Amino acid sequence: MFKFKEYHFRYYNIRLILFILALSIAGILFVKSATIGTGTGSYYKQIFGVAVGLFCMFFISLIDYHWILLLYWPIYAVNIAMLLATKFMGNLSGVGAQRWLVLPVVGQIQPSEFSKIMLICFFAMFFYKHRENISKVRIVVSAMVLFAIPAYLIFDQPNLSTTLVVVVIFLVMLYVAKLSYKWIGGALALLVPFGAWFIFAIQQEGQKLLEPYQVNRIMSWINPAKYPMDNTQQQMNSIMAIGSGQLHGKGLANTTLASVKNGNFLSEEDCDFIFAVIGEELGFIGSVIVIALLLILVTECLYMAVRARDLSGRLICSGIAALIAFQSFVNIGVATGLLPNTGLPLPFISAGLSSLLSIFIGMGLVLNVGLQRNYETNRGGF
Repeated sequence: MFKFKEYHFRYYNIRLILFILALSIAGILFVKSATIGTGTGSYYKQIFGVAVGLFCMFFISLIDYHWILLLYWPIYAVNIAMLLATKFMGNLSGVGAQRWLVLPVVGQIQPSEFSKIMLICFFAMFFYKHRENISKVRIVVSAMVLFAIPAYLIFDQPNLSTTLVVVVIFLVMLYVAKLSYKWIGGALALLVPFGAWFIFAIQQEGQKLLEPYQVNRIMSWINPAKYPMDNTQQQMNSIMAIGSGQLHGKGLANTTLASVKNGNFLSEEDCDFIFAVIGEELGFIGSVIVIALLLILVTECLYMAVRARDLSGRLICSGIAALIAFQSFVNIGVATGLLPNTGLPLPFISAGLSSLLSIFIGMGLVLNVGLQRNYETNRGGF
């Protein structure tokens, strides 16, 4: 479990930790600013989440990731059990989504956030064990079925945005596992006609693929002139807030009435639209700094993937890199109107204990992969 004698502590990625700390501190400040005068307590929850997350990250970074991956079937079973418990015993939100589970002592959690990390661990081991036959039909079909079960349970909550995240993670891990280009080419050839069919299908009366509010969000983004402005009002206010920050912003935690945030024009400003708060208060310069820190974090994960001791380590680092990159892209894309309105947290910055703890756990795994990297040979593992 702990292999201190085999760890190369000189490879402990201090740079990565510093970038995580910078983003986490920024998250605390932005959440405080976003919730000034609301009395929600998100600021204190954010501090608590960062503190617990850092502890989990450092603790997990010292546990041999090979030992964790040996439990890949129990991890998969726990993941399915949590998602099923959410389906049958979860709390309903105002829009009918059933995404939260209340546990004794722990309180309310969002299992789909932890599902991302569990799926990365499971498929890191699954693809490692079948690395010699990764492109065989039996293995590809098995992987797709095993992935489809938790993906459907997340989609059925309904939680389309998180479903897209796990799909991207799965596809990136398949690519890193060296899936044959015949499979990749075939999938790309089907992507365009499937996308066209999907857009056509969700517009049909009585369709069961998506919830009505999800259809409205997608279609109002594609054709805003045809759909009510209410569907895009959140994003329009977000764009207004970001633009009003100009170059230097209006100042962190400002209380001026000229602020879009302070005028209560932003919704979910401490989570889904926190980038609007960043843009308004720190301007273009602050926004670029936050994006640069996230990009550097992804680059560091890929850097560690290249130098991982074995395929399983590369898959863990690549999966976490895909998670951070895609969620950051979608969160910022929604806030700037580049993508349809959907709810995904900005890693390390948005409020939300489940998303914070899950991403810190993932970074702990990445740090442990770095502790066991081997420059002399690129082989090894179990």
